[in-house]
Amino acid sequence: MFLPLPTPDLPQQISGDPKRGAYLARLSGCVTCHTIEGGDPWAGGVELASDFGIFVSPNITPHPESGIGDWTFHEFVRAVRHGVSPDGAPYYPAFPFEFYSTLTDRDLADMWAAVQEVPPSDFVPKASELPLPFNIRQGVKLWRTFFYEPADYTVDETRSTTWNRGRYMVEGPAHCSACHTPRNFAGGLDTNAQFSGASGGAAGWTAPPITTEALADAGWNRQNLVTALRTGITPTGDAFGGAMAEVVHLSTGYLLDQHLEDMAEYLMDQ
Repeated sequence: MFLPLPTPDLPQQISGDPKRGAYLARLSGCVTCHTIEGGDPWAGGVELASDFGIFVSPNITPHPESGIGDWTFHEFVRAVRHGVSPDGAPYYPAFPFEFYSTLTDRDLADMWAAVQEVPPSDFVPKASELPLPFNIRQGVKLWRTFFYEPADYTVDETRSTTWNRGRYMVEGPAHCSACHTPRNFAGGLDTNAQFSGASGGAAGWTAPPITTEALADAGWNRQNLVTALRTGITPTGDAFGGAMAEVVHLSTGYLLDQHLEDMAEYLMDQ
């Protein structure tokens, strides 16, 4: 369905497919991070605890004041792909824009079309709770100088189409590295230890390693990976908890079987 489609040469906005955009939003975790239990869809308010404070997701419904209804398509593209707000301020990397750099203009047009289909919500999430000096947003510009590494997807011609599609999803929109790759003291990803597991620090969670070797040693294979990503049930009969349970409930549980199989193929043969 969607290795990234060819990027058209677009001086202006293109017409997007909201159905495909909604699917990409599920894959990318937009629903997971921007919808609180019992709240309006995509209206924000989800709290993300970290060693740098508590980040709170914003309202991304098309409400003109509380959400992003007054944004242009190009402002949306710059925000999602580059992590820069309409007024030029950098977003904190709690928003995983590094991984969305692989999304094409076509992908983003589809996601933008999906945003327009969401009922506008006037819900105003509370402000993030960040202590000094982390509440100084301009400091993120310095962080970007040293640690900003946007995902770079290229097709491996020696591998199958399904393997490449799985790699695209895992390393790009699904942003598995955001939780399963360790970070340094400043919150930058240790790209030399991709998928080797990480700790949430102040958040109190631990993400296990998901390298091919680690998965095999823990009893995973393609079939039970697909089952776990669909249902949240592990090979031992246990169930995912915490953030991973939310990922299954709001993201991977909605994906096509073929795409879960693609992701499993890549993870079991990185």
